[in-house]
Parts: sequence; C-alpha cells; structure tokens
Amino acid sequence: MDKAKQKFRLTSLERAWILYDVGNSAFVLLVATLIPIFFNALAEGGGLSSVEYLAYWGYAASAVTVITAVLSPILGTLADTRNYKKPIFTFCVAVGVIGCCAMGMASTWLPFLLIFIFAKVGFSGSLVFYDSMLSDVTVPDRMDEVSSKGYAWGYIGSCVPFVVCLALVLGAGSIGISQMTALNLALFITAVWWLVTTLPLLRQYKQVHFVEVQEHAIRQSFARIGHTLRHLKEDRQVFWFLLAFFCYIDGVYTIIDMATAYGTALGLDTTGLLLALLVTQIVAFPSALVFGRLSGQYPSGTLIPVCIAAYAGIALFAFFLKHQWQFWVLAVVVGMFQGGIQALSRSHFAKIIPPEKSGEYFGLFDICGKGASFLGTMIVSVGSQLTGSANVGVGSLIVLFVVGFVLFRVSDQK
Repeated sequence: MDKAKQKFRLTSLERAWILYDVGNSAFVLLVATLIPIFFNALAEGGGLSSVEYLAYWGYAASAVTVITAVLSPILGTLADTRNYKKPIFTFCVAVGVIGCCAMGMASTWLPFLLIFIFAKVGFSGSLVFYDSMLSDVTVPDRMDEVSSKGYAWGYIGSCVPFVVCLALVLGAGSIGISQMTALNLALFITAVWWLVTTLPLLRQYKQVHFVEVQEHAIRQSFARIGHTLRHLKEDRQVFWFLLAFFCYIDGVYTIIDMATAYGTALGLDTTGLLLALLVTQIVAFPSALVFGRLSGQYPSGTLIPVCIAAYAGIALFAFFLKHQWQFWVLAVVVGMFQGGIQALSRSHFAKIIPPEKSGEYFGLFDICGKGASFLGTMIVSVGSQLTGSANVGVGSLIVLFVVGFVLFRVSDQK
C-alpha cells in the first residue's frame, strides 16, 4: 500500500506543471462559454444572423489554427535548443494573457474577433511548450498518470474563476453593473488567474532534454524540422498516430470550442448552456483521474480507441439534438471522455518520441491537434451555411472520429 501511494505521489515540479493546466483551462472554459456570448451580443448589434454568427465564429477559430499550424513546429524546434524553451513559453503566455484582457476593449464584433485570434494564438503556442515539458518534469512510467492529473485538475480548477465570472454575468443587474461590464470583468479575472497559476512552473522548470546551442540557432531549427519531416514516414508508429490524432482530436476540440455557439444557434437557453458546460468540467475531473488509473492496467493503445468510439456516438447524438435536456445529456457524456482522450493522447505521444526533440515533435503534435482543428470548424461552418442547419454541421464531425479510429488501429499495430 505504501509503495502504491508513493508511486502516485506528485513531486513539486509535477505539481507546478499540473498547476499551469489549472490556469490555462480557465481560458479554455471562458472561450467555450462566455466569450461566444460576448461575441453574440456584438454580432447582433452589428446585424449578423444566427447562422452568420456561428459561421464567423468558426472562421475565427480556423484562422487561429492555421496561424498556430505555421508557427508551432518552428517555435517548437527552436525551443529544443538549450535554455530556449522557458523564454518562448513565457512569451506565448504573455501574449495570451494580454489578449484576454484586451478583448474587453472591443466595442464591435470584428475587432473583438481579431483580438480573440491574437489571444488564442498565444494560448495555443504556450501549449506546444507546456506539453513538451512533460518529458522534463517526470519519467515515462508516470507520464499517463501525471498527464491525466493535469487535465483532471485543470477541469475542476478552472471552475473556480468561472463560477465567479458566471455569478458576475448572471447577477450583473443586482449589483448595479451592465452585463457587458460584467463580461469585461470576467475576462480580467480569467487573465489574472492564468498568470498567477503559471508562476510556480516558471520558477521551478529547467530544461533537461535539449540539443546544444548552434551558431545559427534559427537556421538550425529549420534544418532539424526539415530532417524530421523527411524521415517521419520511417517511424511508422509516430507517422500513423499523427494522422489519426489529426482526425479524432480535431473533432474533440471542435465540439469543445463551438458547444456554446452551437447551443445558441439552436435557440437554447443561455443560462442552461453555461450550467451544462460547468457540469462537463465537474464530470471530467473524476473521469480523467479514472482514465489515469486505468492506464496502469491497460495500455493507452487500448483506452484511446474506446474514447474515439464514444465521441463518434456524441457526434451522432448532436445531429438529432433539439431540446435543452439533450444538451445536458451531451454535456455529461462529453465530460466522461474528454479528459481521457486528451491526457492519454498526450502521454502516449510523449512515450513514442525522442525526449531531446520533444519541442519539435510536440510542434507537429499541436499542428495535428489544436493547430489543425480548422478542418472541424470548417466542416461545422460550411455545413451550417450550406444547409441552414447547425445540426447537420455538428453531426458531420462523425466522419473525423471514424477515420481517426481506423488510423489509430493502424498506428498501434505498427
């Protein structure tokens, strides 16, 4: 029993790494809930219809992912150089935090979307380096457990500022402020939370795996990533996993990013949507921990396909979604598998790549994840506009999960 407890006891550095998940997850939750409502209010004031609102929100998310896809492998490869990872990570966090605060200054929908893109690129960039730090803060045998705890505590920890922000927005009238002022305060509170929870990692983290500084570090970074891309097919497990991850996680992040926008487009009650998504975070906390423990009994190659299959069912259910209670069911089921599929994918990838090239490889990982989610958002946006139905757009995501499932099985066999 003592050995088992010792095995799962976190080190100070592991706790600091997990704490950053608590901070950035607050921004993720805000993007999934209050920020689309903020944009909806500005869009209505600008004369946009509900379908146009959903489409433009999807296009903004796609712009973020395209920019991230271009920058991630370059910065990630550069960050593998000795003593480069922490400074670039710090810069990306600063961009995200400043952008989060600045969104409240926008008075019309177009400047708001532009600032949102700025903030989201900073956030996405920080995750390239954060994920690649996993091989520096722990050992391979503990990666599944530590990664799962990162997502788990991120889900539940992000609820702390969110509950405060939600109370401000819903109770704005009773405390004598406008709802727009309350949304501005929510953005500021989230930015401060994100910054404060980042400080322990910045104080404790030291880059363990790296390549030596070259005379022309940036030029060498391009050379290294070119070499990796040319030879990626030779490492068949990594190659096929990245293709699979490209598909299935694309659908996962699209559902996360567009859940509130989807419910709003269907005309569902805003307060109910926010509370349902709060339930998602609460359910995701124990679920992520359960998947972390299950990884000690079953390989991630077995658990990940289970999560992908569950998400295919979620997309099918979303196709028929019309009522508020159905959105609550969807929120609970998403919470059950969201943390598992994210955490296990991250740790699975960290175990099959060279640790001294973690930044470079996680740059590719981010392209195939958040950096490539333009495909999912484009499917939803274009499908919604062509058919005039948000259900068709979101339901079409099932294709990504089916293809991802097949490709993952190929990767696991390799």
